[in-house]
Amino acid sequence: MRLIVEILLLGLAVFLGAKLIPGVHVDSYWAAIIAAVLISLANATIGTILRIFTFPINFLTLGLVSFIITVLMILLVDNMMSSFNTSGFWAAAFLAIVVALIKAVFGSIAGTEKD
Repeated sequence: MRLIVEILLLGLAVFLGAKLIPGVHVDSYWAAIIAAVLISLANATIGTILRIFTFPINFLTLGLVSFIITVLMILLVDNMMSSFNTSGFWAAAFLAIVVALIKAVFGSIAGTEKD
């Protein structure tokens, strides 16, 4: 149940981020949910592999490479979907920042309850 709530909240964060950031467009809330699922899957698979390979550089840059990998995963999903569009790297970077901030707010509201 928690996974479904996390996906719905991530979809809401993507939808709100698209409304706040010029250069990011999502057609509907359902498209935002699909984009959120695809971003999560890309981060869990390709992103994890890239983070393992770039660990030394990521350690030296204090996590900047990990953020860039997240932005690249957003751009990958942008190329996969026609209903989710970003105008370039910087729009995807700002979307990643806004989504992370919105997720942090949702996380602080929801708390850290264990099911």
